[in-house]
Amino acid sequence: MPPPSPRPSAPPPRRRGPGAFTLMVLPGLLTLSVVAGFLALTGGLPTDRAQDESPQQSAANGVDATYGPWLRKAAEACTVVTPSFLAAQIDQLSGWDNGSATATDAPATAAASAADEQGIAAFTDAEWRTWGKDDDGNGSSSPLDQADAIMALGRQDCSLAEKITDLRTDGTVSGELVDLTLAAYAVGTDAVAGAGKVPAEAQTYLTEVKALFARYEEFDRDDSAGGAPANAILAAPVTALTITSPFGSRQHPLTGVTKLHTGVDFGAPQGAQVSSAREGTVVFAAMTKAYGNRIVVDHGAIDGKPLQTTYSHLSAIEVVVGQTVQTGAPIGRVGSTGLSTGPHLHFEVIYDGYYADPQPWLASNG
Repeated sequence: MPPPSPRPSAPPPRRRGPGAFTLMVLPGLLTLSVVAGFLALTGGLPTDRAQDESPQQSAANGVDATYGPWLRKAAEACTVVTPSFLAAQIDQLSGWDNGSATATDAPATAAASAADEQGIAAFTDAEWRTWGKDDDGNGSSSPLDQADAIMALGRQDCSLAEKITDLRTDGTVSGELVDLTLAAYAVGTDAVAGAGKVPAEAQTYLTEVKALFARYEEFDRDDSAGGAPANAILAAPVTALTITSPFGSRQHPLTGVTKLHTGVDFGAPQGAQVSSAREGTVVFAAMTKAYGNRIVVDHGAIDGKPLQTTYSHLSAIEVVVGQTVQTGAPIGRVGSTGLSTGPHLHFEVIYDGYYADPQPWLASNG
């Protein structure tokens, strides 16, 4: 991973702590719409974020609830960074204002640098070239795309956390990894290494961000906390539910990264029939890099909360976007496309915007 661009020797003036702007005006700023971030998170349909659309359901501190899946996804890359960590940074960096920084909202001495900082995570052009990607699959990579910006900030922070962990392991620095990582973001890893701890010039930024953690703790909710309503039963997506990898934290067999395994892997032979676990509408059906051939079916609301199921690593897709499917209807074939070690079905349940353990939802656990 490319090394992060060094930060200034002092916390940039644009970084502001909580104040009247954050506490009173923040909900009003979030009239910008966000697409179904959850769909894109799971490989969903590429869509545009039009600024005149209606806001989605609010979550922590009035922040759009559809940011939640992106914050959680971005935090999966390392253990130091949490969703509330990222949300607090964004609050301090921009107050969740997606507009580019200008001379009107920064001191005159900071106007030149602030003018190049864009989006809720305040990325410069140079930083975006290092960290930015088209994470939501809408065909463009932009710091003004909230999903892209959240994911890029997660990559940057986790890269810093990795470097700081190495420095602390070899005895170069001492302190809490969270504190040291935030300090490295503010003033650069070299400054932290030189001080052997959190440098004095990073202390203000560190204090301001950590003061915001509690405000966004809601985003740290366990992905499995949604649970399954007792009357919401899904049909088996493959004939035999032979679990080869359960839902929960695990080390990925190919990448070696330990993080949440967001679904259940069912062992099945190449080409075995995959069926829809419940009636619904196909909202995504295409090849993705990690999941290979992937299908997402929207089942509407259960107890007033949205429910979707996903089917990945398929050898063949037998449905199209917009198609209505019934429970048990054929939708694809088992395969090993994407990041996969062999034929199996990676099956996910996403309830109320959170990954849930699929096993309680299924009529039979095989």
